[in-house]
Amino acid sequence: MGGNYVGNERLRIGELAQLANVTKRTVDYYTNLGLLKPERSASNYRYYKYGELERLRKIVIYKKKQHSLDHIRMMLNQEGESKINPSEEQLNEKLNDLNEELQMVIRLLESEKKKKPLKNHVSHESVTLMQSLLLLLL
Repeated sequence: MGGNYVGNERLRIGELAQLANVTKRTVDYYTNLGLLKPERSASNYRYYKYGELERLRKIVIYKKKQHSLDHIRMMLNQEGESKINPSEEQLNEKLNDLNEELQMVIRLLESEKKKKPLKNHVSHESVTLMQSLLLLLL
């Protein structure tokens, strides 16, 4: 492999170590601890996706800041989760918005004075959520 890595190209252990300025033994150690995740070739060689280089660089930085490997594992896992899952704050905000719309629906249902169709007052997302909830209750 050359020096230009793009997309999903893979690095051999020596290349990864050199680019991160660590030893192959260090890469092997972090791999054995599960901090780095290699892929195996048909001939059982370990290759690392280019994204593992960034992960290794973070591990090196955290180690220089005297973090334990268990703490580093936790921080890396939290970073990964935050990219995949919305934050608790975002979920709570969305839940509050949906709860407000639900309260409005309840008030509309209780009020006989208002005869406007519910769909004019409720978002499409809320209607879909209510339909899903009703299906679960049946």
